[in-house]
Amino acid sequence: MTTDELTGLLDRLLAGWENEVVEFKEASTQFDTEKIGKYVSALSNEANLRGLSSGWLVFGVSNVRQATGTSYLDNPERRQGLKHHIHQSVEPRLTIREIHEVTYHGNRVVLLEIPAAPKGIPIAWKGNYYARAGESLVTLSLDKIDEIRLASVNTDWTAVVVKDATLADLDPAALARARKGFAERYSARIPEADIMAWDDETFLAKARLTVNGQLTRAAILLLGADTSGHLLSPHPAEMTWKLVGEQEAYEHFRLPFLLTAGALADRIRNVQIRLMPPDELIYREISKYDERSLLEALYNCIAHQDYSRNSRIIVTERPDRIDFISVGGFFDGTPDEYVLDERTPRRYRNTALVEAMTELNLIDHLGYGIRRMAQDQVRRFLPLPDYDLSTENEVKLTIPGAVIDSAFSQLLMVRTDLPLVDVLALDRVQKGLEVNEKTVRRLRGQGLIEGRKPHRRITPQVAVATGGMAEYIRTRPQADSHYEALIMDFIRAQGHVTRQDIDALLLPVLSEALTPEQKTNKISNLLTKLRRRGTIVNRGSRSNSRWTLSADVDGDGRLSDDCRKEASDDSDREGS
Repeated sequence: MTTDELTGLLDRLLAGWENEVVEFKEASTQFDTEKIGKYVSALSNEANLRGLSSGWLVFGVSNVRQATGTSYLDNPERRQGLKHHIHQSVEPRLTIREIHEVTYHGNRVVLLEIPAAPKGIPIAWKGNYYARAGESLVTLSLDKIDEIRLASVNTDWTAVVVKDATLADLDPAALARARKGFAERYSARIPEADIMAWDDETFLAKARLTVNGQLTRAAILLLGADTSGHLLSPHPAEMTWKLVGEQEAYEHFRLPFLLTAGALADRIRNVQIRLMPPDELIYREISKYDERSLLEALYNCIAHQDYSRNSRIIVTERPDRIDFISVGGFFDGTPDEYVLDERTPRRYRNTALVEAMTELNLIDHLGYGIRRMAQDQVRRFLPLPDYDLSTENEVKLTIPGAVIDSAFSQLLMVRTDLPLVDVLALDRVQKGLEVNEKTVRRLRGQGLIEGRKPHRRITPQVAVATGGMAEYIRTRPQADSHYEALIMDFIRAQGHVTRQDIDALLLPVLSEALTPEQKTNKISNLLTKLRRRGTIVNRGSRSNSRWTLSADVDGDGRLSDDCRKEASDDSDREGS
């Protein structure tokens, strides 16, 4: 806020004085942080109950409504420390939105802007819920807790009528594009000429963008002119594209989202990439990203974001992927359920907006978009989209634009008959994620994966397709027993060996997937296993090793019966 805006705000707060969402404190030099935490809980909950975006805790004002000034929170470190402390102790995670400073009649006044509790979620301070009874701080009653929690069921931010909005606040090009989309959706039922002949009021009503002739927030989001963003304040009504990597750039895209979503998608650098099929000598060229998937991801962000939290949509383009971030948890079910067509959405966070976007032929509102994005990646032999739901009340969708494991891409080229459930599991394998054991057994039985947890990998198809399986078997990572046998044969032939001798033997034959450090550690682990098993003995020192066969090994380098059984049991447990 500007100084004039802050001064005007303080004038209004002083005129209304203390109430459920405003508290004044003199606090000339300091104030108890514990009390601030309780006020944050109370003011946040009360702002939610009254449909306000914020509550206010003001320092530097006396009980007689006079600005007396304060030195509290007079440097950035103290302000940031307070915000961090509040964030760590409220549940769920919430912090002071902004700490404003203004000189009012010659005295410094500090205003803490406390965001309203998220829809359906009351805010607690150290496990206790607080509220206000007039000017007093009290415990949040059970009926108020229920009122906050039930609000998420009964409130649709996008369905609210914007009282001051008129047709003049809409973008003509967006309105024309909306008619075209509506005509495409109903081409089999309504002649396009009839749709084009409707006046704007009739069309908007048919497209479910008005209520009793008044424009809704959904209408402003989709069709509002660039200058109409103030009608949705304090929501920023904005999408941001950001490029990170060797080159950096950003751009903000405002209303109308019906048009600017396409403009943002066009901003993404969608170059051609080349993939080599395992049984061909000619590269296949594909676009880095599927254009339909980019728009689908953006439309999903627009349709399902929690607008009550006043946050923009963020699209981050990285060298090998794109992240789409929108606030609000995944609302109904899980992404995998929609990919496998096992679920149809039962409810929506923004019912009015979803219905309008369906009428304009932007989305289908049956969850097919998530499945299509996965199928588009399969069709193009690239890793599947990822949904990160770990951050509270936020969804991050990542669409890869590069190969992670060439074996995965080659497998998709060779096995076009693979069911999507297996492709999902193989995608998890290439990303090093957990896969249930039943699925692992099925994939291993089909020869699609190999190795043991946590080093499972997709079987390279290039060896299968080109007849190079013998070379692949020879060069792939071997079982520990293979390397142990090499060490034993080496010692038996030479009598004794040093660590340098063993390094010279094994380093060239260990998997190229290992780093030099990992190879060194691997050899150390092999020697430790053989020593603990009683197979070999170091008759030198740690720095000058001299490895020989132990007394339990016969003259031909073979273990005694007891040691052989122990080694066999170890080998069975270790696997490949």
